[in-house]
Amino acid sequence: MADLGIAAVNPNKALWEKGDFTRIAATMRESGEELVARLGIRPGMRVLDLGSGDGTTALPAASRGAEVIAIDIAENLVAAGNARAAAAGLDKIRFFEGDASRLTGIPQMSVDLVVSIFGAMFAPRPYDVAREMVRVTRSGGRIVMGNWIPGDDTLVAQILRISAAYTPPPPAGFVSPMCWGDPDQVSQRFAAASIPAADLTFERASWTFRRPGPPSELLDIFRRYYGPTMNAFEAAERIGMADELYAELLDLFERENRGGANTVIPATYLRVIVDRK
Repeated sequence: MADLGIAAVNPNKALWEKGDFTRIAATMRESGEELVARLGIRPGMRVLDLGSGDGTTALPAASRGAEVIAIDIAENLVAAGNARAAAAGLDKIRFFEGDASRLTGIPQMSVDLVVSIFGAMFAPRPYDVAREMVRVTRSGGRIVMGNWIPGDDTLVAQILRISAAYTPPPPAGFVSPMCWGDPDQVSQRFAAASIPAADLTFERASWTFRRPGPPSELLDIFRRYYGPTMNAFEAAERIGMADELYAELLDLFERENRGGANTVIPATYLRVIVDRK
């Protein structure tokens, strides 16, 4: 697979390179496998994984014989993904640094399936993201997104809500990534990319974080390695409210845990399916 020369221009680059999302991703592998198992991936299928991280869905797709291009904004996650693929002996997958709103090097109608699970939703210029996903998907192909839902009561939506309360307001013109969890907004974005409402399907689904040990240990991973919570704790430290932030998040993690002494926390998300006709 040749180098695509995809240039990263996304201003979120620093946020996602700040921590080490591989630590979070390690708690998400089982749900990644479960989702990919539902996608009907066959040997030789061309798959594009956007916001791939270190391969939570990209590696399971490649293990089913797909030819996978995985794109992420964070250089460290691209390196980690290529290392994981090499260790697994998967030679039909490559990770590249790039921007979901500007898929330089991906030809029009060249992939069978676009997958973006909690990835492209964080890219700026959401209308460009929708147009690019549609542009590269062949007729008869499919786009599958997983997006956190605004105002949802479960883990990740609440982590982002709580963290936002401790951080400075976003710059003018900022569009919240959580808008990708609103079916009306998603419909508008794909309509602008010439996808009719009849070709869109929305489903509420569950993604589970799993880790041995108590929820406080998973919270510590989010505090140390997840960009949005890292920023929130830094801001809270400056105003002397880090303890309050920690207590609020710990209450959330413990309340949502279903694993007893271990950590099993489901989080609700919106699954978006676009059938390209």
